[in-house]
Amino acid sequence: MLGVFDSQTLGPGFELSSEHLLIQRTVREFIEAEMAPVVGDYLEHDAFPEAVVRGLADIGVMGLPFPEEYGGSGAGMVAFALALEEIARVSPSVAAIVFAHSSPATLIFLNGTEEQKREWLVQLAEGRIVGAIGLTEPSGGSDAGAVRTKASWDGTSWILNGSKTFITNAGTPMSGVAVVAATTELESGSGLSSFIIPADAPGFETGEPLHKIGWRAADTREIFLRDCRLSPTSLLGKPGEGLRQMLTAVTYGRVCVAAIASGLARACFEQGRGYARERVAFGRPIADNQGVAFKLVDVAVGLAAARLLTYRAAALVDGGQPFRAEASMAKLHATETAFEAARQAIQIHGAYGISREQPVSWLLGEAKVLEIVEGTSEIQRMLLARLLGISE
Repeated sequence: MLGVFDSQTLGPGFELSSEHLLIQRTVREFIEAEMAPVVGDYLEHDAFPEAVVRGLADIGVMGLPFPEEYGGSGAGMVAFALALEEIARVSPSVAAIVFAHSSPATLIFLNGTEEQKREWLVQLAEGRIVGAIGLTEPSGGSDAGAVRTKASWDGTSWILNGSKTFITNAGTPMSGVAVVAATTELESGSGLSSFIIPADAPGFETGEPLHKIGWRAADTREIFLRDCRLSPTSLLGKPGEGLRQMLTAVTYGRVCVAAIASGLARACFEQGRGYARERVAFGRPIADNQGVAFKLVDVAVGLAAARLLTYRAAALVDGGQPFRAEASMAKLHATETAFEAARQAIQIHGAYGISREQPVSWLLGEAKVLEIVEGTSEIQRMLLARLLGISE
C-alpha cells in the first residue's frame, strides 16, 4: 500500500509523463519480483548483488540519464531519481551501487572526448561494466582540494601514485573503470586533474572490502595506485580541471542521494504505518495512539517536502538550469528526514525494531551513510550559507 506517495503527480508543475510512469512501473515490477526476495541475503553477507545489478542494467536503469547515442535512453534526471527512489524503497544499498556507478559516467559524459565516450560511456550506460569515482583519500574527505595522489608525465605516459578510500564499485566482478583525481604540475603551479583508469591497468590495485553500518551490499574499498601507467588518452579534459569536474559530479550526486533518501524514508513510513495498524496493545491498534500517529505524520510531512525538493532539483538538471543550491537543499533535507524516519520507524516497532529479521532494523545504518556521502550535512549548510548570500 503506497497511498499518497504513489500519485502520478508531485504537485502543480511536477506532473509525471507517461514515460516517467512507465519507467517507475518497470523498475517497481523488477524490484518486487527479482530483487526483494533475495536482497536480504546479500545484505546479511556484505555481498555484491551481481545478478540484481545485471538485471537493473537489462531494464535500462544504468543508462537513464544519458543520451541514446552513448548507450542510454535519454530519459533524464527526473527519470533516474524515480528509479533510485523505487530501488531504495526496498534496498538503499542497491540504489547506492547504481548512484555510485552514475558518477564516473557523468564525469565522462560532461568532460570526455568523443573517443572516451565511445570507449567507456557506452559500456557504463548499458551496464556491461560498473564504474567508480576516486576522490576521497585517507587524509581528507570533505576537503576535496587536499588530494595527495600524484600524476606525473614522463613524455609518453601518465604515472599515478597514491591511494583512495571509501570507493564504491572498484572491486566487484563487474568493475571496469574508475575516474580518479590526482595532483598534476601546471605552469601556474599544481592542480587537480581527472584520469580514466581501466580496472585491469598495471599498478591499479584494490584493498579488501570495508565493512560498514549501511550500504552493506555496496562493495566499498581502498584503491592503491603504484606506478600506475596510463596512456595520454586517459586524461579527462585538460590538466587542472579535475577539481571543477569532481565537484560538478558531486553536485549531480547530491540529487541522486536525495532520491535514495526519499525512497528510504518512504520505506520507513510504510513499514511503520503497517506495523502500527496491526500491532494491538491495551485493546487497540497502537496507530490509534497520538504518540505513535504523530510520529508517522511528521515522517510523512518531511518525506513530502523531501520528494518535492528532490524532483525540483532533478527537473532543473533536465532543463539545463543551475541547480547547485537546490541539490544541496534536497540532499540536506532528504537525508536528515530519512535518518529521523528510520529512528522513528524502529521506535514504533519497539523490540521488534532491533531484530535483524525485521527489514526496518537495517534502515538506520543505511540512513546514516546518506547523511555523510556527497558532503555531510555540515558541508551542505556551509555551502548553502554561501550560495544564499548569508556568509562569504
